Amino acid sequence: MAMILASSERIRLRVSRPHDLDYVLQAENHPDNRDFINQWTKEQHRNAQEDTDTVHLIVEADLESCGYAIIAGLENPARSIELKRLVITEKGQGLGRDVLRLVKRCAFNRWSAHRMWLDVRSNNPRALHLYESEGFQVEGTLRDSILVDGEYVSVTILSILESEYKDV
Repeated sequence: MAMILASSERIRLRVSRPHDLDYVLQAENHPDNRDFINQWTKEQHRNAQEDTDTVHLIVEADLESCGYAIIAGLENPARSIELKRLVITEKGQGLGRDVLRLVKRCAFNRWSAHRMWLDVRSNNPRALHLYESEGFQVEGTLRDSILVDGEYVSVTILSILESEYKDV
């Protein structure tokens, strides 16, 4: 039986299982996603699944996988939760926004977060726009902080505080 973490009219978030990892790797490496996501090995994803400080989720629409998310910091004493990954394979349908809203709801209502944060690559304006439109504030930019295919890429850090969160 799948453990459903949260759901809306359109999607549900369920805890991933070992057999989901092939899909996760495929989604991560898809041409629409790979330039924006750090590539992990199956072992790294398996470790995230087993980590009690992390929840590794599959996003489903109509019971079909359409993405995944990783949330870390569940045991953080400062109640600072990180949205480590949000990957959607079905673009342009608003699924990313729906997932983000469910993740925020879980962070603030289920896990009593004080702060939720994430980072986004500077070459991903679509994601940056989504996060800002959902109440995340830019905290700063880590200039040329990661190396992707021989090119340096900057990363923007964003967060939303408990006092700024509005359950939509």
